[in-house]
Amino acid sequence: MKIIIVDDDKLAALSLKTILETEPEIEVLAMGNDGLEAISLYDTYKPDVLLMDIRMEKCSGLEAGEIILKSHPDAKILLLTTFSDDEYIIRALRIGAKGYILKQAFESIASAIIAVYNGQNVFGDAVMEKIPSLLNTNSSIEKNRNIFGITEKEIDLIRLVADGKNNKEIANLLFLSEGTIRNYISTILEKLELRDRTQLACFYYKNLS
Repeated sequence: MKIIIVDDDKLAALSLKTILETEPEIEVLAMGNDGLEAISLYDTYKPDVLLMDIRMEKCSGLEAGEIILKSHPDAKILLLTTFSDDEYIIRALRIGAKGYILKQAFESIASAIIAVYNGQNVFGDAVMEKIPSLLNTNSSIEKNRNIFGITEKEIDLIRLVADGKNNKEIANLLFLSEGTIRNYISTILEKLELRDRTQLACFYYKNLS
């Protein structure tokens, strides 16, 4: 079984490679350090399994996974993270990732890769416990998203406003300019017929949380 490891922490990537290559059936073809490299490496090597961190600069694992799966629908992507974040779980399910496990469960990473290779979906115990309630919550959010005519990207931005982030902080998180963020927020306010960021935050907690 041939795999690729992508993690922006080079030491973590090397550690994973060392651990995984003790398994006789696993061969690490290449390693990358961000989502853009993941896309390029996948196109080059067509691995059996792509093991990829979620939180990376330039292009996250979720963004890279979505791009890869559009070009390679049969790609087997196992996402690895230190964060059991509800939004990450929903997005991992939505894009079609085959697994989502926590780095803390390092002793089960090799078995998770093998399971994904064999056609199973693998989500750690901490994640599996959340999925039923998250799917119910997500269906409600999706319904409201359609009612108000807002995109998933706009929901992400509204959530950051509701979290109290200013334009500069949002721009840094989304790798966009402050001017672009201002334009996005103005468009959203106009679309929802809201006056300011406070009303936008209230809208989020009333309709999307």
